Amino acid sequence: MGAMATWQEFEQEVPEFAARVLAAMTAGKHKTMATLRKDGSPRISGTELEFKDHEVWLGSMPGAMKALDLKRDPRVAVHGPSIDPDPGDPNAWPGEAKLSGLAVEITDPEVFAKYGGPPGGFHLFRIDIKEAAFTHVEDPFLVIESWAEGRGLRETRRT
Repeated sequence: MGAMATWQEFEQEVPEFAARVLAAMTAGKHKTMATLRKDGSPRISGTELEFKDHEVWLGSMPGAMKALDLKRDPRVAVHGPSIDPDPGDPNAWPGEAKLSGLAVEITDPEVFAKYGGPPGGFHLFRIDIKEAAFTHVEDPFLVIESWAEGRGLRETRRT
């Protein structure tokens, strides 16, 4: 599946881009994540992420389908909150971000203690980053900045 970066490695490689992605991902509490069901079809779920200790963390209630999906197949994509742009001023739109990578299940009791309790009370995953994207408007362009581990940062402008 290729190499993955921790959030800290991502921040170190492309600090300004990582700051834009972080701002967009934390602009609201609720995100949308995609996992893969047992039969390989996609599952969309609401979720929350926490950016703490230079990592991206995902928690889930015990036995939640999204957590069971990740335990079976750790591939995950997360879309940050969407904020409606001002139709009168597209440049005022703060943009939106996406991350994809692998969810690494955490079972270490010391790490669990930092996030609310003993193992078993909830599922805890760290997301290692494979790709990130930030989309915003620079009128007349829609600007898509994307980063991938091993490829680096790219920018695409669309009209």
